Amino acid sequence: MSQAIQRVIVKSPDVLSGTPVFAGTRVPIKNLLDYVRADERVAEFLDDFPSVSRDQVDSVLALAETLLLETVDAHTA
Repeated sequence: MSQAIQRVIVKSPDVLSGTPVFAGTRVPIKNLLDYVRADERVAEFLDDFPSVSRDQVDSVLALAETLLLETVDAHTA
C-alpha cells in the first residue's frame, strides 16, 4: 500500500479480521462505498459514523478516483 493510502486506510488482522478500515477507527471502508452505491449523502454517512472525519472520506474518495482513472488509463493505453 502506498503511503497516501496508509495514512487513510488501515488493514490489521487485529481489527475486524483484517477488513480495511478508516485509520484510527473500526469503520470499514466498504461502509462508505455502500452508502455511495445506495445514493446516500456523505453527510448521512458522517452522522452515522462520527469517528470518521470529512477529510478521511474526501481522501478515500480521491484515492478511489485516482486508482480508477489509473486503471482505466493502463488498460486503454
